[in-house]
Amino acid sequence: MIVPVILAGGSGTRLWPLSRELYPKQLIDLYNKDTMIQNTLLRLDGVENLDRPLVVCNEEHRFMTAEQLRQIHKDPLAIILEPVGRNTAPAICLAVLKLLEKGEDPILLVLPADHVIENRPAFHEAITKGAGLAEQGYLITFGIVPLSPETGYGYIQKGENMEGKGTASRIAGFVEKPDLETARAYLDSKEYYWNSGMFMFQASTIVAELEIHAPQMVDLCRKAMAGGRHDLDFFRIDRESFFSVEPDSIDYAVMEKTDRGAVIPLDAGWNDLGSFDALWQTGKKNGDSNVIDGDVLIHDVADSYIHAGSRLVAAVGLEKFVIVETRDAVLVSPRDRVQDVKKIVNQLKAQKREEAISHSRVYRPWGDYESIDASDRFQVKRITVKPGAKLSLQKHFHRAEHWTVVSGAAIVTRGEEEILLKEDESAYIPLGTVHRLENPGKIPLELIEVQSGSYLGEDDIVRFDDVYGREED
Repeated sequence: MIVPVILAGGSGTRLWPLSRELYPKQLIDLYNKDTMIQNTLLRLDGVENLDRPLVVCNEEHRFMTAEQLRQIHKDPLAIILEPVGRNTAPAICLAVLKLLEKGEDPILLVLPADHVIENRPAFHEAITKGAGLAEQGYLITFGIVPLSPETGYGYIQKGENMEGKGTASRIAGFVEKPDLETARAYLDSKEYYWNSGMFMFQASTIVAELEIHAPQMVDLCRKAMAGGRHDLDFFRIDRESFFSVEPDSIDYAVMEKTDRGAVIPLDAGWNDLGSFDALWQTGKKNGDSNVIDGDVLIHDVADSYIHAGSRLVAAVGLEKFVIVETRDAVLVSPRDRVQDVKKIVNQLKAQKREEAISHSRVYRPWGDYESIDASDRFQVKRITVKPGAKLSLQKHFHRAEHWTVVSGAAIVTRGEEEILLKEDESAYIPLGTVHRLENPGKIPLELIEVQSGSYLGEDDIVRFDDVYGREED
């Protein structure tokens, strides 16, 4: 049996302002109507001997991840929550240890949650080849047949062909992202592949290799799993043990050291969508090679990527540029400089600006809210609550709230009262009053919330009961 292990813990800083720390690129519909993690799972439909997926994600993204799997009717074997990112090797180790608890020895198909693969039949064929080699004890990685001298990818140098194993070959080495001249030499030699970050191996095989090459990591991951606990549909690992794990990729930890490594070439329209230039490359272009998304007007613009998220964007006289507009930020960059977007994110984080962390719309397990206006003493939000969902029973020390229903119906708990609000009706929640908001209906509840007080931060909250098991957020 093949178990897809989906690595969904990334932050996607190079796609800011579309991707944010609390809403990263794997949860966004960058490529088509489905999100990246949904596409990752849907493209596996039709693979033989495929089990349910196991997902490893950051605990901050747990409810959005679970909801997106539910939307495409994928029931995971488990969703393991990382309290902090430690790169791919620890994430894979956690997944393997979880799978081995059942006493079975499946083949793992390890996939990042944020790639594009256009040719599904070719991808499925490569998976079938990889499964056959994994059963023989090999650690498989998929090398992307390069189409251009890319400097944004790491490379795999292929070694001798494996007799009787089709196009598979031994791994001669992994190399870091090259400069342009070196990348051209790699392309011309036909001896190098792009490093896809996708792997296949049997659970017992990869654990044995991890114990040889990274024994301390395995020991700490075992402790993290042993000290973990189930939380609703999730598995929370022990924070203290996992914080002690040194970050490491599976390439460094195992693949560069093992004598069991093999690479299978993959030519299937792959892209990791790691930058806005990649979005331009994969997007549908107009006659001037522009990729346009949203309400955009252009004149004398070519070879550019322009995204308008909330308002009209107009551009004149540009070539090979990127413009990305969201409700709270605008990015403008030459296409060949978009790799430096992460430097802007670093500045935002250094200044402790909210734009690095979240969008103006913030997602919660019960729905979402969006900030409409704010000042020192007040804040206005648009709140949407899913049918049947409810917020926690809570109170605030520094703010009062006034709710007005725009559509749907609400049950409001206010102290000892329970009030039914319909459209155009409102309720006032005084400072310090225990309260709760619930949608009893079959359609989304939409309301306007006006907060007033001396402090309006989201951390001014005391929870008394929460159906989602949250202590914060």
